[in-house]
Amino acid sequence: MTANPNPTAAMLVIGDEILSGRTRDKNIGTIADFCAELGIELREVRVVPDEIEAIVVALNELRARHTYLFTSGGIGPTHDDITADAVAKAFGVDLPVDARALKAITSRYTNFEMTPARLRMARIPAGGDPIENSVSAAPGIEIGNVFVMAGVPVIFEAMLASIAPKLEGGVKLSSTSVDSYVGEGTLGDELAAIQLSHPGVKIGSYPQFGVGKGPMTQIVMRSADKGALDSATEKVRAMIDRLHRERGIEPEKAGP
Repeated sequence: MTANPNPTAAMLVIGDEILSGRTRDKNIGTIADFCAELGIELREVRVVPDEIEAIVVALNELRARHTYLFTSGGIGPTHDDITADAVAKAFGVDLPVDARALKAITSRYTNFEMTPARLRMARIPAGGDPIENSVSAAPGIEIGNVFVMAGVPVIFEAMLASIAPKLEGGVKLSSTSVDSYVGEGTLGDELAAIQLSHPGVKIGSYPQFGVGKGPMTQIVMRSADKGALDSATEKVRAMIDRLHRERGIEPEKAGP
């Protein structure tokens, strides 16, 4: 079994408001679904404060490690929106006002004065390109394998739709699940052995609480290789069926 050849991705979430708990991030789930749909394997998510050096370090580490890096937050008009500055520093390039970005903003807001704060949103690191923002016009940034997007969920989603055709995806992962009415401690050793014999399948166990009258653990298997997935699923189902029989458990009667 060969390793999954799919492209990999990371997400960098930027903002003091996320780390302080004032804002609940919704974009991580969105990017996970987005990547899964394209056959891109999301491998890492990192959250950093509104500090240029912290952003630069994380951005350079993650963009070197993965096929794609997606960022969210910090590209608005206020003093603490410093993501564009950090991206320019990470790439070692200037940060000029981009004519394309400026046109997108001024075309949408014809009755607004282009203040220095609004002008900040038209800056694109040299060598980069604007990412279309169909919601509020102020663009994101594409540079190298990095896609810099807004933190506002509806704008983040619109920018993802804009960049999707540019991304090279892979084989979509399929998944199966089997429910077990015995605890994780009982499953652990045998499940580890099945995982060892199926390296191309990701196997996870997820205990459920408040379900039925006893323990319930859902085993979820994911793989781009259908044959390997079917084999692992068959082994897991056989193991759980045996454990149920040994304990006299009838899963269909385990609920309330």
